[in-house]
Amino acid sequence: MIIIGIDPGISGAISVLENKKVLEVFEMPTMIDGKKNKRQVNGSQVTNIFKERLNNDKEIIVVVEHVNAMPGQGVTSMFNFGQSFGVIKGICSALNLPIYFVRPAKWKKYFNLIKTNKDASRTKVIQVYPEISSQLSRKKDSNKADAILIARYFSDTQL
Repeated sequence: MIIIGIDPGISGAISVLENKKVLEVFEMPTMIDGKKNKRQVNGSQVTNIFKERLNNDKEIIVVVEHVNAMPGQGVTSMFNFGQSFGVIKGICSALNLPIYFVRPAKWKKYFNLIKTNKDASRTKVIQVYPEISSQLSRKKDSNKADAILIARYFSDTQL
């Protein structure tokens, strides 16, 4: 079984795990849109990432972090985040992929990351998967670490 873990949003990431092993991890594919050069999720590239995994006759499950509006976040940024979330849901629906949602508090509690800084997830993934530490060398790679831990949480608790 292949588990695709997703930290949604423009600065999110996509991870691909099989048998608890990280096969690949990607920054969320984005593209520039409109006169203001705003970034948005590139649905075509996300679709291609998913489709490349459909050819091997293995069951695929998509697990997405289910997040809500955060205090102080503007209306425009929340709309953009919701749009990204909708793109992922639409792709899964169109490809007939089962999609599950996990709240941040659930997977973070499982990995003892409640009330830690954002970089703690990156440290945790490097401890569990030292072979991919080079892919998580930058502080901004915490989004990739989150996507990996979201998939790993589902693998550990739901299978």
